[in-house]
Amino acid sequence: MEASMTSSATRSFFFVFIVFSLALLPSSIAEVQHHDFVVQETPVKRLCKSHKIITVNGQFPGPAIEVRDGDTLAVRVVNRARYNVTIHWHGIRQMRTAWADGPEFVTQCPIRPGESYTYRFTIQGQEGTLWWHAHSSWLRATVYGALIIRPKDGNSYPFAQPKREYPVLLGEWWNKNPIDVVRQATRTGGAPNVSDAFTVNGQPGDLYKCSSTSTTKLPVKPNETILLRFVNAALNNELFISIAGHTMTVVGADASYTKSFTTSVLMLGPGQTTDVLLTANQPPSRYYIAAHAYASAQGAPFDNTTTTAVLEYDCGCLPGSAKPSLPTLPAFNDTATATSFVTKFRSPAPVKLSSPVTEQLFLTVGLGLLPCPRGKTCGGPNGTRFSASMNNASFVLPSTYSILQAHQNSVSGVFTVDFPSNPPVTFDYTGANISRALWQPTRATKVHRLKYGAVVELVLQGTNIFTGENHPIHLHGYDFYVLAQGFGNFNPATDRAKFNLVDPPQRNTVGVPVKGWAVIRFVADNPGVWLMHCHLDVHITWGLAMAFLVENGVGELESLEPPPADLPAC
Repeated sequence: MEASMTSSATRSFFFVFIVFSLALLPSSIAEVQHHDFVVQETPVKRLCKSHKIITVNGQFPGPAIEVRDGDTLAVRVVNRARYNVTIHWHGIRQMRTAWADGPEFVTQCPIRPGESYTYRFTIQGQEGTLWWHAHSSWLRATVYGALIIRPKDGNSYPFAQPKREYPVLLGEWWNKNPIDVVRQATRTGGAPNVSDAFTVNGQPGDLYKCSSTSTTKLPVKPNETILLRFVNAALNNELFISIAGHTMTVVGADASYTKSFTTSVLMLGPGQTTDVLLTANQPPSRYYIAAHAYASAQGAPFDNTTTTAVLEYDCGCLPGSAKPSLPTLPAFNDTATATSFVTKFRSPAPVKLSSPVTEQLFLTVGLGLLPCPRGKTCGGPNGTRFSASMNNASFVLPSTYSILQAHQNSVSGVFTVDFPSNPPVTFDYTGANISRALWQPTRATKVHRLKYGAVVELVLQGTNIFTGENHPIHLHGYDFYVLAQGFGNFNPATDRAKFNLVDPPQRNTVGVPVKGWAVIRFVADNPGVWLMHCHLDVHITWGLAMAFLVENGVGELESLEPPPADLPAC
């Protein structure tokens, strides 16, 4: 009896000890967050007209997701729309979870109407602003939202805690169904119709018809500092952004902190994010946040309208009729201002770059033209069809099987592994008179194989075939360091001396300057198939993309996880 009582007391002691110990654990234990995304058709009114658009949960933009570094997300996507859909978690590393990356027919077959799929992945070592968007046709025109990653509990921002935070999602609006716009362009081979407006958090703003009553407003108390999380979610336009009367302090980009710098203007390519601090230190009033296109392609049509939101001092002292002041935005073709901005980015501390480089690649990126098929009428220049390519290979998405599933299941005939490390022909890439023999790329589904752990240095060289343009190049599954950017043809003999090997910025989307080049470096430490493409959607539609196939390393922790049971069937 005494032994039994002792045993019972001992068990009670250990139970109390365990409960007490758990109570003392830090609150930074990672969470598993569950979300439901219902993709559906939703009626909205913009620019005096009513439309039915594709949304998530009836919201435009879609719901913002807020997580902490280390959290796991499980997002069940139910497709109740009439189009195939996938969701891409832009900038998430997706370590060993390429099945959750989302690009249609690259890592998965699409979620068909009436079906569902749960994206499961863990945030690892990332903080800041990212976003999610559809990665199927042009659905991302309206299917997108913010993805905000906060520090782990107990950690803080590397700057003073702001009083408020606002996501500022810059979008693009068509008065027509965007799917119809891209389908018409695909049929004719011509350029798609430009958008009718830009938007801030789904609203065009005061400068458009029938829009002033719904203009996005961001309240701020006098003298407080706020954090603005800018996302360029536009399909086909890089954007200049300014705030009347105020300067901004840049503190992050693409979910990486940066060495802070002040600026009166931002330039974001589609896909890029930038976090800024703003102090409301001006006379209490209303001030426009304004954005319009940075259009670097000479002679190409673009949306030349201006979207606005209002930064509104919350002081109870403003007359209801006070009209906001408008900032002076750079000229549409102001490449000097765009360059000045992007070259200010630095990592906040010295970086230990991986070396030596074991995989040296040189990729040309740019436009091209294809001949019109016999008996057809085409809408491109001189009756041709627009095309685009990397190293003269114009990327063709598979239509019946995804590349990752074909790789996993050893299915032949879906892709080849012969994407070239260098352009097939060396020429004056940015010259004025490029031979017409070089204008026609080869259409194919080619990937480039990388060994696990390879240190990859990649020169992205813009071309002037048909026209030069600033290309925002996004690499899925990886962050990379931007070592240098410049104009003209990359010359390794002289341009390597310009590399920043001390504190280069870390990004997931880099602008290749108009008629210029950019150099990036990353370590192939994430197995799977990873798309790299221009984030101007018209360009990926034309084939400005390729994919890396990163092999498994040694053991489970260096290998791709098995495909989930609910992965959409092909």
